[in-house]
Amino acid sequence: MFKSYLLPIYLCLLGAAHAQHQVSGYIYNQENNIQSPLAGASVYWENSTSGTVSNDDGYFTLDHNPENTVLVVSYLGFKTIKLTSGFNKPIEVILIPDDAASLNEVTVLQRRKALQRAIFTPRNVSTIGSAELLKAACCNLSESFETNPSIDVNYADALTGTKQIQMLGLTSPYILFTQENIPNLRGSNQTFGLSFTPGTWVESIQITKGAGAVSSGYESISGQINAELIKPLTAPPLFINGFRSANGRTEVNLQGKYDLSSKWATSLFVHANKRSQITDNNNDGFLDAPLSEQLNVLSRLQYIDAEKGWVGFASFKALSDTKQIGQLSYAPGLHKFKSQYWGGELDTDKWEFNLKTGYVDPEIPYRSIGFQSAISRHKQSAYFGNKNYNVSYTSYFHHIVYQSILGNTLHKFKAGLQYMVDVYDETILTTHIKRNETNLGAFFEYNYDGIEGFNAIIGARVDHHNVMGTFVTPRVHLRHAFFDNKSILRLSAGEGRRIASIFAENQKFLGSQRKLFLAQPTEPMYGLLPERAWNFGLSWIQKATLMNRPFDFILDVYRTQFTNRVVVDWETPGAISFYNLDGKSHAQSIQLTVNTSLNDRIDLRFAYKTFDIKTDYRSGLKRVPLQAENRWFAFVGYGSVLEDGKQWRADATLHRVGRQRRVASFTTPSDFAAGFSLLSMQLTRQLSNQLSVYAGAENLLDVKQTDAVLSSDDPFGAAFDSSQLYAPVFGRMLYAGFRFNL
Repeated sequence: MFKSYLLPIYLCLLGAAHAQHQVSGYIYNQENNIQSPLAGASVYWENSTSGTVSNDDGYFTLDHNPENTVLVVSYLGFKTIKLTSGFNKPIEVILIPDDAASLNEVTVLQRRKALQRAIFTPRNVSTIGSAELLKAACCNLSESFETNPSIDVNYADALTGTKQIQMLGLTSPYILFTQENIPNLRGSNQTFGLSFTPGTWVESIQITKGAGAVSSGYESISGQINAELIKPLTAPPLFINGFRSANGRTEVNLQGKYDLSSKWATSLFVHANKRSQITDNNNDGFLDAPLSEQLNVLSRLQYIDAEKGWVGFASFKALSDTKQIGQLSYAPGLHKFKSQYWGGELDTDKWEFNLKTGYVDPEIPYRSIGFQSAISRHKQSAYFGNKNYNVSYTSYFHHIVYQSILGNTLHKFKAGLQYMVDVYDETILTTHIKRNETNLGAFFEYNYDGIEGFNAIIGARVDHHNVMGTFVTPRVHLRHAFFDNKSILRLSAGEGRRIASIFAENQKFLGSQRKLFLAQPTEPMYGLLPERAWNFGLSWIQKATLMNRPFDFILDVYRTQFTNRVVVDWETPGAISFYNLDGKSHAQSIQLTVNTSLNDRIDLRFAYKTFDIKTDYRSGLKRVPLQAENRWFAFVGYGSVLEDGKQWRADATLHRVGRQRRVASFTTPSDFAAGFSLLSMQLTRQLSNQLSVYAGAENLLDVKQTDAVLSSDDPFGAAFDSSQLYAPVFGRMLYAGFRFNL
């Protein structure tokens, strides 16, 4: 214990004599006429070990000695630039596309890529930029990870068409989702919440593997995903997007912004989608995708005064979403709660309000304070056959953070307070459950920012929860670079915990005739213990040049070890049970990734992942159901030279999904479903700087699971079950669309 206190003290003493003149500024990314802050960009003096990384606002500060004459700004996949003057005032650097004109006093060294991995921060972070998001078929956050090998995308069930993502072998409830660093998809939002953020609203996505930042909360177990939305000040004046798929899905996005002044801007985003076409490609008598409608509106206001150091955001969002599921002949007005045809409806209404403000002292630019506040209300009314599930969820979030240095900019710290309130009102079948949870937390995070060689982030938070009591959450991230940053080693460890919302997170089991077994559903936490787990990670990046082409070899090894877990046991046909772990549970993920380019126009990515995911059930230690043993990934992307605003872009993505264990049914024992391959392609023609059209296909190999709905001919019988989905049900899907912006 005594040694653990020596490291920060030693590092502080090591650099105590290095207080020099400060250089500060902002790093921006500009793409498709949209300018946005770039977090995690490396800023350092050439031929020295002095450097830093930009924060979430793109801001940086750095000591300046007289011998430092060339400032380098770099980010893996971006153009590296060099500055030789202008250090006596705040600097603004815009990273530009490779075909844009060179800036004065800037040396362009490499072409930018749409998927970047930070190499100078201790956390294992990769960023999906706006160009990468355009490669997804459509059209919401759950569909934005198809070209990223770190995230696995599966369908949750055979009825709702909901996509569920996984990281490090664990499903989305174990991932902390934030939107502009405000916790977003929690509680009752878990199952369908990803489909409530349109992809065209998203500016970038940051994916953090392993334990997240203590400043974001205690709930991150397998990782953290943060979505940054398009900012009013940098949004295009007008954006229109239209999309249509062969299976009847139509989407329209309208976005506009208005500059109230040089410091104030407002924007309005409107999203609408509808699917009215009946499809049953696997011929089981059930809809492959629900009949659905959604209207989603977001209004934002932004203020920035760089001279005085103030920035602020206010956002309001309202959403209405409806889905109809079930048999092809089901008509709600005629068959609801009857036994002639099986069907269901899910109606969701949600609104949220967010407020963010921050201040950076112009005289002391490394010192800042920020405040965030959010309130949201989620209401879902649903029934699945003759089973009903209704939930109302209200969340309050308040967060204040202060950042400064200890002696000099090599030693930074972040400290703050966080207060959260969650109010649940649920009804499942005939059981009514109310839950009120409050939490007050304090956190401190120390960051040794050595950039070359060694960096560290050491953090801890103390929380007092009205149900879980008082507890401490420690997290550590370390990085060491070798051979002039050609070899990078990262180590991480941290604990996370959460209260499982067992009904909201497992709605897929309502699409079956399984009977529920839970001893004390109305007790706090449903009579269960909170889930707790430690995550340990190792990441190695090796940069090399082979055949005159750059290669990145990346090895990620992560293990999540549960000290308690809410076991979802559906090993017995016709039943589902929830109980506390009595034994062992772990998820281990090993991923090898290779990134390269054939030339300046063609990018390649390859990845292989293997998983060991097991839990002690009452029937013994078993692999968790419907989790692939391994996955292969391959991606190729092409972009022609941009001439007079015109360009061709094409990409193809192949996923090979290994075999998955299925639980026993009334007619078959537990077995393994065979592996399969999914191939997707997209072709885009940019006709000008304002207009582009695109077309593509998902699941080109036409893979279909024919037994997605068990006992589909007898949906009110005991053997009916739609939860054993391991592959697509809709087959090949073609689509086309356009994008227009001013």
